[in-house]
Amino acid sequence: MSSAARSLSEPQVLAHAKRRLFPDGLEGASYAVADTQFSQDEWLPGRPIDPDVRELLAPFNHVRIGGGYPDLVGVGTLESDLLAVDRLGEEPPLIAIEAKGETADGVDTQLGIVQAYDRLHEANAAYVAAPATAVTTTDRTLARELNVGVLGVDPSGEVTVLEAPRVVGNRTTTEATALRFQASAQGVADASFGLNHPKNYLGYPLAHYAEGDAATLLSEYKVVNAVEDAKRGARFLGLIADGPRGVELTSLGEEVIRFAIARRGSAEAALAEFEEWYRSRKRFVDLAPAWGNLARRVVFEYEATALLVRELQTLHDDGVPEPSLVDLIEYLHQLHPSFAVELFVRGDEAVRRRVLTEDGELRSAALEDGAVYHSPTVFQLKAVLYHTGIVTDRGAEPHRLDPTEDVWALRNPV
Repeated sequence: MSSAARSLSEPQVLAHAKRRLFPDGLEGASYAVADTQFSQDEWLPGRPIDPDVRELLAPFNHVRIGGGYPDLVGVGTLESDLLAVDRLGEEPPLIAIEAKGETADGVDTQLGIVQAYDRLHEANAAYVAAPATAVTTTDRTLARELNVGVLGVDPSGEVTVLEAPRVVGNRTTTEATALRFQASAQGVADASFGLNHPKNYLGYPLAHYAEGDAATLLSEYKVVNAVEDAKRGARFLGLIADGPRGVELTSLGEEVIRFAIARRGSAEAALAEFEEWYRSRKRFVDLAPAWGNLARRVVFEYEATALLVRELQTLHDDGVPEPSLVDLIEYLHQLHPSFAVELFVRGDEAVRRRVLTEDGELRSAALEDGAVYHSPTVFQLKAVLYHTGIVTDRGAEPHRLDPTEDVWALRNPV
């Protein structure tokens, strides 16, 4: 343990480390959360956390990795100098960071190294971040032996890679999956699902495949005018992807085209069928059963759908056939805490602080306010689940949402 560094608190160290590992504009899949203990007003008695530091550390969640809860955990493609070797494979690594800063007893760098090492049971790479002047030769030797990265933080905010770890392969837990989900193309973002009807997302790959400009075709056939929202949703549902030459159909998107050709003979003829449903409010699977069931298969490829359906079925089996949104969140948080928060609760600092305690527990009263929820989940995704015959009720915009009355129930429980 060193007492050499007296100018950086643990939240400050962590904020600088996050900025270094997960900089704004990082290319590729990237998402990181700081532990809920850093969402508080004070880190130590009489030592407030600077609001700018707290804002940088947001969003907050209490994610269990290995035998405990890292100070920060994220998924991202790291710069080359942060790792001892380039990582092979398609998925970016799951990264855990333990931060150590000033305390009355100095800076406990060795404890941070041991804690980071514990996270390697489930993380692909682990780091300890500490004031650079507190890191000793002994610390670096121990970190190398345990394959833990060491980040030295200067009071100015500069972060030096003192030891670069090797990436290791590890099993994926539900908690880790929640972070990977958020970092993926299907993660819940503020603009993930901008539309609430599945036909708009099915229409985009058809218009992309058909002869002519996709946006023009979508408008001419009265599929949807919000082309960018349709494109974004099609991407989130895995129907299209961005390739070297622009938008490309995925295998799932190609299956939509095959279905359309088998049913109507061409993508253009299928789009003409879409025009018949213009402004219809009828449940899609009842209005157009064949297309509705295709949309159902597509939406089941969305990772969150299977989780929600499985747990709604369990609630039904346990005698809760029509849980409210509050009931659902409280139940999900017991089994899949990270997923429950990431899927439903908005990620900004103020909301996470309202909803989660320092220990990552839910504040039930906050869940009764519709404003704390992700619109793409409680409005758009739920509406898609409704139209595909999965749940009984439509979604609602957060400002119109009463979470205590908003029902999440399966239309056809088994």
